[in-house]
Formats: sequence, C-alpha cells, structure tokens
Amino acid sequence: MADIKIDSKVFQERMSHFINAWKADKRSGDALFGGVSSMVVLMGKVDEEPEFYKNNAMHFWLLGYEFPTTLMLFTLDTLYILTTQKKAKYLDQIKGGRFPVEVLVKGKDSAENEKLFLKITDAIKAAGKKVGILAKDTSKGPFVAEWKKAFADNCKDVEEVDIAQALSGGAFSVKDEAELRAMRTSSKACVALLTPYFLDEMSNILDQDKKIKHTALADKVYNKLEDDKFWKTVELPNRQKLPSDFDPDQLDWILGPIVQSGGKFDLKWQTDSDDEPLHPGIIVAAMGLRYRSYCSQIARTFMVDPNKSQENNYKFLLAVHNLILKEIRDGVVVKDVYAKAHSLIKSKKPELEKHFLKHVGYGIGLENKDPTLVLNGKSTRTLRDGMTLCITTGFSDIQNPDPQDKKSKVYSLVLTDTIRVTSAEPVVFTGDAPVDADATSFFFKDEEEAQPTPKKEKKDSRVGAVATKNITSTRLRSERNSAPDDDADKKRRDHQKVLAARKQKEGMLKYAESTADKNGVEIKKFKRFESYKRDNQFPPKVRDMGIVIDQKNQTIVLPVMGRPVPFHINTIKNASKSDEGEWSFLRVNFLSPGQGVGRKDDQPFEDASAHFVRSLTFRSTDGDRYAEIANQISNLKRESVKKEQEKKDMEDVVEQDKLVEIRNRRPAILDNVFIRPAMEGKRVPGKVEIHQNGIRYQSPLSTTQRVDILFSNVRHLFFQPCQSELIVIIHVHLKDPILFGKKKTKDVQFYREATDIQFDETGNRKRKYRYGDEDEYEAEQEERRRRAELDRLFKSFAEKIAEAGRNEGIEVDMPLREIGFNGVPNRSNVYIQPTTECLIQITEPPFTVITLDDIEVAHLERVQFGLKNFDLVFVFKDFTRAPAHINTIPVESLEDVKEFLDSSDIAYSEGPLNLNWSVIMKTVTANPHQFFVDGGWGFLGSDSDDEDGEAESSEESAFEMDDSDLDDVSESSEEGSDFDSNASDDASDEAEMSDEDEGEDWDELERKASKRDRETAAMEVEDRGSKKKQRKR
Repeated sequence: MADIKIDSKVFQERMSHFINAWKADKRSGDALFGGVSSMVVLMGKVDEEPEFYKNNAMHFWLLGYEFPTTLMLFTLDTLYILTTQKKAKYLDQIKGGRFPVEVLVKGKDSAENEKLFLKITDAIKAAGKKVGILAKDTSKGPFVAEWKKAFADNCKDVEEVDIAQALSGGAFSVKDEAELRAMRTSSKACVALLTPYFLDEMSNILDQDKKIKHTALADKVYNKLEDDKFWKTVELPNRQKLPSDFDPDQLDWILGPIVQSGGKFDLKWQTDSDDEPLHPGIIVAAMGLRYRSYCSQIARTFMVDPNKSQENNYKFLLAVHNLILKEIRDGVVVKDVYAKAHSLIKSKKPELEKHFLKHVGYGIGLENKDPTLVLNGKSTRTLRDGMTLCITTGFSDIQNPDPQDKKSKVYSLVLTDTIRVTSAEPVVFTGDAPVDADATSFFFKDEEEAQPTPKKEKKDSRVGAVATKNITSTRLRSERNSAPDDDADKKRRDHQKVLAARKQKEGMLKYAESTADKNGVEIKKFKRFESYKRDNQFPPKVRDMGIVIDQKNQTIVLPVMGRPVPFHINTIKNASKSDEGEWSFLRVNFLSPGQGVGRKDDQPFEDASAHFVRSLTFRSTDGDRYAEIANQISNLKRESVKKEQEKKDMEDVVEQDKLVEIRNRRPAILDNVFIRPAMEGKRVPGKVEIHQNGIRYQSPLSTTQRVDILFSNVRHLFFQPCQSELIVIIHVHLKDPILFGKKKTKDVQFYREATDIQFDETGNRKRKYRYGDEDEYEAEQEERRRRAELDRLFKSFAEKIAEAGRNEGIEVDMPLREIGFNGVPNRSNVYIQPTTECLIQITEPPFTVITLDDIEVAHLERVQFGLKNFDLVFVFKDFTRAPAHINTIPVESLEDVKEFLDSSDIAYSEGPLNLNWSVIMKTVTANPHQFFVDGGWGFLGSDSDDEDGEAESSEESAFEMDDSDLDDVSESSEEGSDFDSNASDDASDEAEMSDEDEGEDWDELERKASKRDRETAAMEVEDRGSKKKQRKR
C-alpha cells in the first residue's frame, strides 16, 4: 500500500461526469437513478468475495484501487468517505479539488465510531428521503454490521432504492480513452493466448494423436500468464506485437481458461474444464483476462474433420454473429439486436431456434459481467457510443446427424468477442483471432482413403487388344480435344430445358398481373419551366423592348406586342438568322407537340384544344446584332443540354458516408501502388490504407488527392495475380458509382507493375568468365521470385481488406484463368475470365465486371457452320439495363463458354444471326406480363432447337411410296440422267474407302506413310545404281 498514487485529475473528471449524469436524470424525470438524493457504496473485508462487484468497481473507477472496510456516501454536493486511519492518508490526495471530499477516520473507540455513523445518517436525511444502495451486495464483516445497525436506528423513514443500473449507466458502461486502451490491451492478451499459443498446442496434440485431459491443456494456458519471455516475443495473427508499455504483471484471470469437447459443453462458463480427454471433433476454448482492472473475454470453436452439417451450421453461426455485430451501434435498443438475430434464425434455420442462447452477450469492463446490461429479448437499455460489450453467439446441444462415435452425437458452437460500440460499426477488440471456417477447421483424415477405387473397364471379347487401342472417337488428333462429348452435350441440353422452364415460371410469378395500363409506355407529362417568380426579377434591359439573353436564369426575353415575354431555354428548339436585302430576320423556333421529330419528341399534348406558338420572327437592319443573338441562343441551348445530360448521368451517384480513420494504431498499408482510373496530375504511386469502415488511397502529391471507398459500398473484391500478366491487381467493384474527379465510376483498381526494366549486360565483367545462358537463367529465376512475392503481398492485403469488411460480407474473389476466353466487350480484344460470382476483365480499361446473379438469360449469336467467331449477349434481370455484349469470341471456345454458362445455372440459347436488342428490350419492358404469357425467352431458343427438331422429325416421319410411284420415279430418273448410275457407283466406292480409312488410327496412318517413304527412297537408290551401271557400260 506504500506505493499507492491516486490520480486526482481522473478522480475529479469522473466524479463530475457521474454527478452531471445524476443531475441530468433528475431534470428528465428520474428514469435511471430512481429519484435518490444520496447513495451509499459499502465495502467489507477483502477476503470476502461478494457475488456482485458494483462496489469494487466504484472504487476502481474513481480511485484506481480497492479500499476494504470503507463506506462512501454520495450526495449532489459532497462525497463522504468513512475509512480507517491508514487508508485515510492516501485519500488526502483527492482533497482540494472542484468537487468537495470529506474523509472521516474510523478508530477503535466504538463511541466515536457511532458519532461518525450518525453524521453519515444525518447527511442522508438532509439530502432527501430516498437513498441509493446496492440491494444484491452481500458484503459482510463487523464494519458492515455496525453500519447496518446505525442505518436501521437512524433512517427509519428513508426509502432504499437499488442503484445498480444507475451506476452502470452513469459511471461504468461508457468508457473514456484510458479505459478503452486498457480493454484493448486486455483483448490483445486474450488473442495472444488463444492464437497462436492454444491453437498451436492443440494442433500439435491432434497431429501427433496424443492423449491429454482438458484440465492439463487448460493448465498449460493458465501457466503461460507468468511467462514474461512469451509476452515479449509473442506475435498476434496480424503479425503485430503487444504495446511497448505492456506490463504482464497487471494481467489476471477472470475466466478459465476453459476447454470443452466430447459432447459435454457448458456455454454459460459456469463449470471449469473437466478431466475428460481432448476429443478430436468439436472443441470449444474460452478465456477471459483482466488488465489494469478492465476485463475482456474471447471464445472460439474449432472443428476437427467436421461433416457437412457441422460446417453449414458453423457458417450460419458466423452469419448470425456478423449480423449482431452489424446491428450494434449508438442509439439501438438492446432487445432489437436480439430480435434481429432471432428472426434470422427463425427464417433461415428454424431447427436451430431452440438451441440458440437466451442472450447474445452483456456489458463488460470493470466487471467481468454487468448484470444490468444483458443483451436479451427483454432488455430496454439503449446502447451508447463508448460502451464495451462481450458478444456471445452460440447454439448449444445440437444433434449430430452423422456422428463419428458416441462422443460426437451432441455438439455446441460458440463465438465470443469483446467489442466497443460506436456510431457506425463496432470495433472488435478481439477481431485479430480468426473466425472463418477455413481458419478454425482441421482435416487429418487421409483423402486417399475416402476416394473410391476406380472400376476396371469391361473388355469387349469381340475386339482384340491391338484393335481396342486403335478405336478413337475422332479421326484426327487435333480434333480429339475439341470434339464435343455427346453424353455431356445431352445432359447440358436437358439441364438447359430445366433452366428455361424455371425462368419462364419465375417470370410468370414476378409479373403475375398485367403491367401495360398505357401500352407499357411511360406517360410523358408536359414540362413546365419557371424563369421568374416576380416581375421585379426581370433584367433591367427589358425596358428598352429589345431581345435580352439572361444567362443566369437561362431565359430569352422577347418583345411581343409591346411587352417583354420570357421564354426558358428548354422551350426553345433553335434560333437562326437570315438576310433579305437590307433587312435581317431572326427566327426563334419553339418545341411544341406534333412536330413529328420522332423519338426526340417529348412534348405531349396536355390539352387537345390548346394552341401552341411554333416560332417567332423578328426583323431589323442590324444584322450583326441578330447574328450575335442567334449565336448566344445556340450556346445557351448547348450548355443547357449538356447540364441536363450531366444531371442524368449523375442520378445514380450516391454520396458516401465519411471514412472513420484508425487513430489509435497504424493502419495496414500497401505502398507503391498505382490507381485506375488515374488521378489528375503527374502519374506517381501512392498508398492504400485500411481503416475502420473502408479503405483510402492517398496520393503523395497532395493530402487532398485521395479516394475513399467504404466497405458498405463494395460489391466485389478481386485479386488477380501477375501470372501471364504484366501487372498484379486488387480490383474493387462498387454497388453504387462514386465521383472520381469529374467522372463517375463503379470500378476502382490498385495495381503494381510486375516487371522491371531489363538492362543489356554484355559489357559486364561477369561475361568474360561466364558463357552460355547462365545469367539469363538467373534473371528468369529472379523474375519468377519477384512475381511470386508480389502475388503474396497483394493477396495478403486483399485478405486484410476482406477481413476488415467481413461485416459487409466482403470476400476475395480470384479469376479462373484456365476456363477464360478471348472476346471484345468494349473496343479491344481482351482475355475474359470467370470468377466464383462474376465474369471479369480487369487488365485493360474500360473494365468489364458482370455479376452472374444479375443475369436473366444469355444468348449466343452468329453460331453457324463456317464462321470463326461468335458473339455472347447477357440480358439482365433488371430489364431497364442495357444488355451486355461480348463480341468476336473464337469458335474454339464455344463448348467452354456453354459449359461455363450451364455450370453457373444460366439459361442460354443460340442463333445464327445478330438480334436487334434495343427493339427486343423495348418489347419486354412495354409489357413484361404479356411477354412471358407469349412464351418469354423461348423465342431465342427456337433456333438452337432446330437440330433436335430435325433429328426428331427424321425419326418420327417415315416416307412411304407406292410401288407404282416408285416405278414412275425410276423411269423418269433413267430418262433424265445418263450418268446417275456411274455417279452412284463412284459414290459407293468412295464411301467404302472412307469407311476403311475411318477404321485406322492416326498413328497407324503415320506408320504406313513412313513405310511408303522408305520404300520410295529404296526404289530411288536402286534406280540411281542401275543408271550408273548403264553409264559404265
């Protein structure tokens, strides 16, 4: 106790905060403090452990230490502290501040002590008739007994009110920066013990198939708390270390560590780890630490060789956990958070509803569990910015449909995180410990054992061994890989029929009622424009009764019948000037209905009997003046049309929320990267930072040159390695476009070039002693190493972005280059690659990102024999969106494209011609209901079904002729043709020859050809020898 130093500044700040909250509650109706005018916080002996810790927490919160056998009386104007003489010396440090503190010293004289108790009771009665107490406080001891007797004797008319919730709401729940720093450090210590230490220990035990009890494994973690070397060297999963001022001596256990497995789970953490052996199945680990008086907890579920049901339930648990975290923010009522989670379970997996925990967490801080802030379906507490919560999402005692053994019949799943409430998304203090299924699942079974042994092919007894080898499905080797598999093609066609029927059914359900009240055409209204609201807003020049161009109000004021009449620029079609003799004429044409200008005629008839002015003509001898006016009107019209178009283009641009920067630590950074679209100015590499609710690209040229992207606006996140490319890419596809300079974009890309400039080293000294391609080989090796390092760096950063935005469901997607194809989506021929959810081209701008879920149907155009290319058209579920075209795809990729579309459950059709899609989509949007009634997208598949139709018709229809008809035909054919019989004979001979050729393998043909070549060469040698002999003769 000799080194006790109380921070008087912190004491005064927190005391003022508490009293101000008390006074504010009195003014607003005593909802929190219950109308008390004084409060008593009592502490008994130190060795007595009360069930609730509100009294201890008040000591730690105000003083930083716990003072046993001490009574505190709070009134609105004074704090009375009754304690022993030794403790009173330390309390002198808090005297003399803004809030008065009176310390009363208790001695051994019972009479003097009674007077002190009497003074406390008199202060209670003077303050009011209600005193706040901790009703569930079970502190005991002589000091407590004396006070209770004095209070009972002197305060009979004073009403006691429980202030547990008042202390929580007015003092403990909302933390200041120092408290949050302690909780953050405590959480990091929890993460360090769980991952990597516990995770590594458990993995080694499972990998080596060792037997260990739950208690033994828990003791290993428990004893690690005293290992100073561990705390100095430990690295968190994000490769960060604990703070430099971290003091391991300030750590203490508040929970566990608890290890559970083998079907026995207690997610209330009321029982310690048992002596049962660790069972390789579902393993739950939970622990909690206190650092500088502030607590944190963490729990994770690890799965060893899980079955599909367990994996799916864990992924659903993670989805519920993320939903809870997403819903928690400032101003939200607690019961609403629980209701959202419960409704998700009820709608998605109702069978898990009875296994869901009764609450999803509680308040945590100075107390390891705040009983007044439990997150259940009944609590009406409102969450505030600065609160810290322990979020626990779990399902208990789930029946395993496919148990491995007796201990696997029942299992539980749980996730616990310590978080801080903010005005936006919460900060997860224990978020460094991974929760995704890949990081928490372990697979030790040999995959080869699970694979079925391949069945031996049955040999045909009629075919010999050599002949069997020569039987192939195609004639040429180059055709074997590209030839379609008839069986697979039939399955694909059957699947497409199912998809087409499903699309038709969905369309009929979606557009169940007729939507063509006005023939599907949007009713155009007569547009009205207001130039001036009052007469005094006219320009002063109108008094001269001349033509005035008002640029500010986009109006032309024309003199009509001696009065200035304003015409808005949007009512004017054009203006022209002409000359006739000495006179010049200015003609102003107006937009009016019935002009017959086709599509651009957007002026409807509002009143059939109304009269419209088509044009006005003015005459003057000042031709230059009229030329200037006509030019000004044309320029004003051009600017007006341009503004309207810009306004229309920017309609879907959504203003993002502000980026919440990370202030308390250095954010994750990817340096030396370029951005596309490029920013204005010089092209220099910048850096990408990951913050709380988004990422930021910062240019080194200026602090104002930056781009912020919020996680809530990210739809897809792609990582494309530099394999077969010149750059490595992290690409972000947005839900709503953002302004990038003066233009809008839905795609933002960060990249780095993968190749460096190569120098010619022919003059290098090494070349004198080294010959051949050794240096080129080393350069290639270095290039491969650098590319691999770049891929690793960018992929790691993309995964960090996904981890930071996991509450928004962001995941990293990679293109599958093996099943890509060439095509022209915009201007140039590029390589298009599928991903899990999209079809993308992000190497060359303009980028192409087509989400597969947005696609209604696909259509293959120009698919006919003899053409080397075909086109692919995607029609989207949003019929107002223009179809996407990918043109000039090589016909060699046709089968691959069909297979990709079919495997992605996208209904497709094919046809020999290009279609007019603008007309088709107008028909669809005009009346979708009638469109699907008439067969929907079936008209696209009519061409692709022709072949099947022909095959069916050839099988079904049998052509029959009478004998007399047959004779007539044969006679007429004999009379009309002199060479039919010969031609048929030749054709039959060719057919026989072709049948023989089809039976031989390509390798066999090559052997025959080489044999003929050898024979020809031998014959040539003999001929030359015979000629030489003749010359000698």
